[in-house]
Amino acid sequence: MIFITAKFRVRPDDADRWPQIAADFTAATRAEPGCLWFDWSRSLDDPTEYVLVEAFRDGDAGAAHVQSAHFRAAQRTLPPHLVETPRVVNVTVDQQDWSRLGEMAVPGDD
Repeated sequence: MIFITAKFRVRPDDADRWPQIAADFTAATRAEPGCLWFDWSRSLDDPTEYVLVEAFRDGDAGAAHVQSAHFRAAQRTLPPHLVETPRVVNVTVDQQDWSRLGEMAVPGDD
């Protein structure tokens, strides 16, 4: 799978509304057949920073995502709400879901 984590620094006036600003893009991406997950989180340390954790089945699914109409629309509509260009980590990993964090295993959770 292709695993991507991106940090978005949102303009302070838009930070509380970011989930609504990105809602159409989020819903359309989650509906893609090759999308495994597409999840936003807000930083506990910086209320203007959102972290996007996303994964796509494979390179073809990732390519379909960046070639989609909703991705092109997001390229136009999201940057005006940002302070800077998002930072990203993009890797290909040999798995299709989350692994368990064995160091923090919960007894009875098999």
